[in-house]
Amino acid sequence: MSTRLKRPAFWRHLGITAVLLAFQGYLGYSYFTGNFGIESQDVLEREIEELGAQSGALGAEIESYRHRISLFKSSNLDPDLVSERARALLSMSEPDDYVVMVDPATGEPVSGSGAASTTGQLSGEIERGID
Repeated sequence: MSTRLKRPAFWRHLGITAVLLAFQGYLGYSYFTGNFGIESQDVLEREIEELGAQSGALGAEIESYRHRISLFKSSNLDPDLVSERARALLSMSEPDDYVVMVDPATGEPVSGSGAASTTGQLSGEIERGID
């Protein structure tokens, strides 16, 4: 009894070759344009630079807040400056304080120097402001 060997079909070799070439093309395409490809690495590097710049800006902002918070410590506070700032914000003064009225538009004093000259002129403006 003789054994006859079959030759593989030509189309089968051609089909396998075409599938492998298509898979190789897909891998090459993914190498350049995939999630971790060459083009996306450039995008990731740009994002890293932008985030580094944002991180530096936020670090400077945090440092400025830390400095402002450190000014609230009792060892760093000057009681005279605190009371002066509080009175300015509350628009209040002590009896022995000198108050200079300033025109908000120009930043210049409303009248000349001397308490006697400003007392008569400003008393009407102060009373109108209270009403």
